Amino acid sequence: MIKDFTPRLYQQTIFASASEKNTLVVLPTGLGKTFIFLMLAAHRLKLFPHSKILFLGPTKPLISQYLKEFKKHLEIDDKDLAMFTGNVTPEKREKLWMDAKIIFSTPQGLENDIISNRIKLDDVSLIGFDEAHRATGEYSYTWIAKQYMKKSKKPLILGLTASPGSDAEKIMEVVSNLQITNIEIRGDEDPDVKPYIQEVKVKWVYVELPQHFNSVLKYLKNCYESKVMILKNKTNAKIENKSDLLALQGSLLSRIKDNDIESMMAMSVLAEAIKVQHALELLESQGITPLLDYMNELMAKATLGKTKAVKNLVADPNFKSALIIARNLKELNIEHPKIQELKNMLKDAKEDTKIIVFSQFRDSITNLVNEINKLENVKSAIFVGQQKKKGIGMSQKDQINMLERFKNNEFNVLVMSSVGEEGLDIPAVDKVIFYEPVPSAIRTIQRRGRTGRQSKGEVIVLVTKGTRDEGYRWSAFHKENRMQKIMNNLKMRFYTRTADRKISEFILPENGITIYADHREKSSGVIKKLLDLGIDIKLVSLEVGDYLLSDDLCIEYKTVPDFVDSLLDKRLFTQLRNMKKYSRQIIILEGKEDIFSQRNLHPNAIRGMLATIAIDYCIPIIYTKDADESALMLAMIAKREVTENKEFTMHTAKPITLKEQQEYIISALPGVGPALCKPLLEKFGSVKKVLNANEERLKEVDLIGEKKAAKIREIVDSDYING
Repeated sequence: MIKDFTPRLYQQTIFASASEKNTLVVLPTGLGKTFIFLMLAAHRLKLFPHSKILFLGPTKPLISQYLKEFKKHLEIDDKDLAMFTGNVTPEKREKLWMDAKIIFSTPQGLENDIISNRIKLDDVSLIGFDEAHRATGEYSYTWIAKQYMKKSKKPLILGLTASPGSDAEKIMEVVSNLQITNIEIRGDEDPDVKPYIQEVKVKWVYVELPQHFNSVLKYLKNCYESKVMILKNKTNAKIENKSDLLALQGSLLSRIKDNDIESMMAMSVLAEAIKVQHALELLESQGITPLLDYMNELMAKATLGKTKAVKNLVADPNFKSALIIARNLKELNIEHPKIQELKNMLKDAKEDTKIIVFSQFRDSITNLVNEINKLENVKSAIFVGQQKKKGIGMSQKDQINMLERFKNNEFNVLVMSSVGEEGLDIPAVDKVIFYEPVPSAIRTIQRRGRTGRQSKGEVIVLVTKGTRDEGYRWSAFHKENRMQKIMNNLKMRFYTRTADRKISEFILPENGITIYADHREKSSGVIKKLLDLGIDIKLVSLEVGDYLLSDDLCIEYKTVPDFVDSLLDKRLFTQLRNMKKYSRQIIILEGKEDIFSQRNLHPNAIRGMLATIAIDYCIPIIYTKDADESALMLAMIAKREVTENKEFTMHTAKPITLKEQQEYIISALPGVGPALCKPLLEKFGSVKKVLNANEERLKEVDLIGEKKAAKIREIVDSDYING
């Protein structure tokens, strides 16, 4: 079903885990998270061919990208694929839902369709949430996931993100909101991911704030401090930074609902303080032109509007003084040194080089593009969101078109707002430049991830010394480190939860499960746990493998030390070749030990073997922590085999007892198999009597009809033809 795509080892192992549990996948940008969902979608459609698959992404360009990948790599008719956006009418979405198997959608419209009962989630067997870190607060992902788990007959959730956040509470909120029971984390240094990580050099370029800016800074700071003093007197709040202002804003909003006059007055002053903070940030990190654009905009609003906060602010003597000095500096062409640094970085760019410049503020983007385009070898363009600000805005159709033009080398530099940070199918980029640091770990990771996908990349961050730029740089750094620690702790907690959970959580299908195990495994903890699960275990002598879960699925079970030992004594190669007698094979590798530190074997030898197993032998490896996890994994795989209504013929195993040998012989008769061999033997009492029974007597057994009876007699009565 999947074409033109060979899954990497880490994609296979994550897929194996995600196929059984609601999973959050945390994987660096550019390492194929979407392909994991594609593999899982193909798997679920094979299991449940009449079900539907949903893949959600926050923007139209993103879901357009998913649709394109599925058309390219999944053998499926175009009519079975559909895309839902706000541009598709509810009536058309309802019809598309009826006809399609895989639906790509933005969440907001889908949420409305569920509420209005235009679509039903009952038959959705898999739902994917890309950019899963958005599943907080009132974002639509949260409600959709909850409804899905309530309504679906066969639910499975996959969340995908490169950066879940640096706050433990927020990450746990995402985990809870998406009903996650399993976390799969891979970082740049993980052994199964590291071979695919391209080198990305990160360089921090520091600039000094010009002395000419100090006067503007002084007046803006005086303006800000005067507003803060008023706020402190009115609210007794502690205000030291922008976060404190935002926290106070939330508190005041709740009081305003009760018509508290003092709170209303404080809110107006707070609005002034926030505006001055923004002006300070523009001056420190962007320059005179963006600052003047913003201050002139406030002056215009004060003249035309009725907002008291704006009128009071522009009347403030400190604000007026800052504005006059800024205008004088503009006339003298004194700008932020970042602009010249940026031009120096781009002046030698080749025409086929692709560079992204990120700017936090739209106030800067137009100015930056105008300055960059003065360079002879640079052709740049603006890439911003849909919302129009100062006449600048791009529809999602415009965004997709712009990325295609960038890909086709119509220009070599894109100057982007934050809209370019998240998930878009941006062509391979040679260099990413942060015009300023951002304090968010998520946004820093996403910006950085725009480069180093197919080849080496470079990231340059411009930082103004002694300003909030430096604070933001270290804030993002510490948040990213904290995020990694939190995720590792969460991963261990989920592993512990899996190992400690009660065996009784596994639910057997109605017709039960039979697993054939090699008799040498009878003393293992896995066999005991399988029996505890209520699974019927048949101990037999297996020529190949340790467990048979169906007549074409063979499992080789190894602990980490045994795996390495079998590599050293060459047993593993023989076992791998023998396993190919079956059409499907899996290796279960159990243990907490570090596989790369066993028996003083060089790690590259083990990596090479893992690669050989995955690529040359095409055998997936599933990692488990202990016997409990191994047993549960075997049980879940066997349960999946049962749901496909496969007949387990037993002829892949050697029977041991007399009873098993009798069943073995009768089950080989045409149309009999394991389901009818026992009723036949119970009816007639022996193998001989079954073989001697005529057609009429055979038909006395349930499910043995005229055709089966005739075929059995034909096999028994016909002469053997040699050659």
